[in-house]
Amino acid sequence: MVSAPSAVRSQDLPHTATAPRTLTKRGARGAGLHGWVFVLPALAAYTAFVLWPIVQAFRYSFYNWDGVAPAQWAGLGNFKTVFSNEQLLAVLGHAFELIVFFSGVPVLLGLAAATALRRFITGRLGAVARTVLFLPQVVPLVAAGIAWSWMLSTTGAVDEILGWVGLGSLERSWLGDFSTALPAVGVIGAWVLLGLCTVLLLAGMSKIDSALYEAAQLDGAGPFREFFSITLPELRQEIGVCVTVTVIAALSAFDIVYISTDGGPGTTTMVPGLEVYQLAFLNRQVGLAAALAVVLMVLVIVCVLPVQWFARKGGQE
Repeated sequence: MVSAPSAVRSQDLPHTATAPRTLTKRGARGAGLHGWVFVLPALAAYTAFVLWPIVQAFRYSFYNWDGVAPAQWAGLGNFKTVFSNEQLLAVLGHAFELIVFFSGVPVLLGLAAATALRRFITGRLGAVARTVLFLPQVVPLVAAGIAWSWMLSTTGAVDEILGWVGLGSLERSWLGDFSTALPAVGVIGAWVLLGLCTVLLLAGMSKIDSALYEAAQLDGAGPFREFFSITLPELRQEIGVCVTVTVIAALSAFDIVYISTDGGPGTTTMVPGLEVYQLAFLNRQVGLAAALAVVLMVLVIVCVLPVQWFARKGGQE
């Protein structure tokens, strides 16, 4: 009488042991399906508005097409034009010149500003300073371009200030002078990106262990030694993010240039983004515009990948 229930229980054991596994597999599959339900809308939008245009740009770059008539196969002809045409090469050169202003200046000044905010400006005053520095980042680039166009004109605020301080000989139309137009555009870009770099670097500094600074001070290290021995190495990843974002902004600049100079005077401020727009919609050279866009995309990847590798390597160390 006692053996029967025990036999039944022993027969039920394999079933009860495999049931949780089956339920676990089904639960995992259900969770995976639910995840895809949430991901699919964003994936569809990304495919429609990012991946598909990239594929189409590659396709158009191999054709001569005015956007209306049937396209004619051009092979690598458009790419040969990009690398042999002096004007297009100069346009690519302007983009690399803007990297100095869009990337170098904001990152260096951002490091100085973030260090000053962390060490000397705290409390409500620090919050106000961070807000003021970050404000240009939320201002529409069109509005920033218009405002700076007024300030850099011959009757603008910049020339008036130079006159007040006795430097009237330097007054000029900064955006209309062949020698100063591109640096002036770079200054606008540096002003826009400075706040973003400062906030990112300041956030990185807040994660640095204060014990490192205390130990350095006990060893007699000064502010400069602390900065170069502790702050800079610990901010490698944040600096990598800042450089990546600002380099992409420099190589893909369009709004500020279009509003402030429209590529002039002459072609001294013509950048690849604006050149692609003019080739495609004004000159109706869609194939050449697509080839220049593809070259620009490759240049962005070539410039960004080493920065990302350097930042990841520093994080692993």
